[in-house]
Amino acid sequence: METQKKEHANWQSYGLTALFIVLLTIFLQGFKFFFDLVNISLLYLFPVLFSAVRWGRGPSFFAAGLGVLAFDFLFVPPTLSLTVADLRYVLTFVVFLCVAGLTSSLASKLRKQFQQAQQKEANTAALYALSRKITAISDLDILLEQIVQHVSDTLNAKAAIILPNPEGEQQVEAFSKDSGEWAGEEAHLSIAGWVSSNNTIAGRGTRTLSESSDLHVPLATDQQVHGVLAVQVGDRLMSDMPELIRIIEALSDLVAVAISRVKLADKAKVAQLTAESEKLRTALLDSLSHELRTPLATIIGSVTGLLEGEDVFGPEDRRELLLTTREGATRMNRLVGNLLGMVRIESGMLRLNKMWCGIEDVVGVALTQLKDALQDRVVSVVLDPDLPSVPLDEVLMEQVLINVISNAIKYSPEGSEIRLEAEKDGDWLRLTITDEGAGILPSDRERIFEKFYRGSRTKHIPGTGLGLAICKSIVEAHGGLISAGARGDGSQGTVIQLKLPLSP
Repeated sequence: METQKKEHANWQSYGLTALFIVLLTIFLQGFKFFFDLVNISLLYLFPVLFSAVRWGRGPSFFAAGLGVLAFDFLFVPPTLSLTVADLRYVLTFVVFLCVAGLTSSLASKLRKQFQQAQQKEANTAALYALSRKITAISDLDILLEQIVQHVSDTLNAKAAIILPNPEGEQQVEAFSKDSGEWAGEEAHLSIAGWVSSNNTIAGRGTRTLSESSDLHVPLATDQQVHGVLAVQVGDRLMSDMPELIRIIEALSDLVAVAISRVKLADKAKVAQLTAESEKLRTALLDSLSHELRTPLATIIGSVTGLLEGEDVFGPEDRRELLLTTREGATRMNRLVGNLLGMVRIESGMLRLNKMWCGIEDVVGVALTQLKDALQDRVVSVVLDPDLPSVPLDEVLMEQVLINVISNAIKYSPEGSEIRLEAEKDGDWLRLTITDEGAGILPSDRERIFEKFYRGSRTKHIPGTGLGLAICKSIVEAHGGLISAGARGDGSQGTVIQLKLPLSP
């Protein structure tokens, strides 16, 4: 079909050239008394130049020959005859043909160079457009769909990408619009297998299957052959195939790099997830071996004392041992709750059950649960009397306050003050927890909300580094913000600030 179009275009160019000569001849016939024969012969060079620039060398030589015949038959004496009375006109014909041939060759060469420049510009633009389109795509299926459609639009041909499946069998992964039936032909899979195994192009214009109407190009990088790009080139002229193969190979190289990039990114994600899973597993083991051992030892020791020293301990001693047992069990429960909370967050299972409730109720429940852990620390609660209700998950927000206040207890000395303040700040509810502990270094204030991160000043104190990470996830799930800083009065201590939106 492509060949037929070209042949039709060739015949059309010759017909238009002949028409141009006829119209010029009619014009010159009407005004021949105003022109010398030399001028008329020069005017016949215009169709030659025009044909050379517009259609190439063949139509220009045709214009030169037809122009000489018309000039001789109608203008050179004797007219209406191809004979020449004056032999000097023979020299004129020769010079005319030489000049026409030279100018047509130069014009044709210029036209060819211009077409090559246009083709190179189009190829570069196609490569640039494809590179821009696929740069930000990280999903392989979307990437392949974008690529085949771009290749199809660029080459005005059907295209498909064939990749090996996990079992190593060739499989069509993507094809351009309206080419499903063509892409589903079994021949593509067998040819793709050979091309992939040999890393060699096959199809029309190549050494393998040169008479085929398709072209199969390997999508190869230095490391491996990722797949095969199939393009239906039809019955295009063999003379046009080298340039077409060059652009398809350039597109294939770009496609191979893109596929390799996505695969490497997927492998990097898997490696990262594996590393994080290993880190989480190690942290969990460390937590179980260190954090749980202390409260377990306390609980076992207290219970053993109660069982074996029943006659030795008085009521006050028993009460103290029971309180110690409860404190150890509460600590274990908090630690296990943090571990399970982090698992819920990491697995995406965290779901909010928002209800309108007062922040004073949440603060009260958190302080009640931490009553024994406070010991002799002073807790000051300053709440704005006009605080509105807040849409939040009461259970999860209690866990946030328990974690934050537990940290304040853990890292502040006995007898120090822990201050809780709540006030309305525009469309936000601001809750501030201030302690008189060791404080946080400026370099640690952002990282303390990362999983398993421990501040440089508090590494000697037991902990998992999960509490604040869980708080951050819960607060952000509510659409809020959490931050850490130093006390504004310049004294030692830490300020944790939570901001929750007042509207859902």
